[in-house]
Amino acid sequence: MTPAATDPHAPKPLRADARRNRARVLEAAERVFAAKGTGAPTEEVARAAGVGIGTVFRHFPTKEALLEAVLIARLHRFADEAESVAEAGSADPGATFFSFLTSWIEMSSAKNAYFEALAAAGVSVPKAKSDIGARLLKALGVLLSRAQAAGAVREDLDPGELITVIIGVAKAAEYAGPDARLRERAVAILFDGLRPRASAGERH
Repeated sequence: MTPAATDPHAPKPLRADARRNRARVLEAAERVFAAKGTGAPTEEVARAAGVGIGTVFRHFPTKEALLEAVLIARLHRFADEAESVAEAGSADPGATFFSFLTSWIEMSSAKNAYFEALAAAGVSVPKAKSDIGARLLKALGVLLSRAQAAGAVREDLDPGELITVIIGVAKAAEYAGPDARLRERAVAILFDGLRPRASAGERH
């Protein structure tokens, strides 16, 4: 039996055309918000999706509902990618680890803008945040362990400490704004701090 058949309050499955329209709106919203910020009007999202504003509101009754849906879709997609990277393995665990961290920092900066916009409207998404956070922490632990075993990352670091540093660098990236050099410098300093310390002989 389907959920709708057992639970009278469960939402009815969308028709194929409705699913396509919803997906188009989400994709367009992510593009528009990435280019113009979360304050971009819903009407602009409708134009980018090639649908009427009524179609947008049928799927997302408020701007906050649309923001939340885009945020959750983006976080789930990133968690899927993280798990795929962790499961695939790599011939160069260090390079894979640092590449993943770069992606996480970029994602965190974008994510913060959504959370701030939702918080300003009195909306929170703790369930999505905790569920996806657990998945990311597990994938990060796998990648970190491999990079440490390969000698690419210092051994006295655990995933919880690393996430704290990632959050700080993501905030620094937001502060840097359009200054690409400053953002890259902040990430480079982070990466230098994560690598094993050189011995006294190597420093000289």
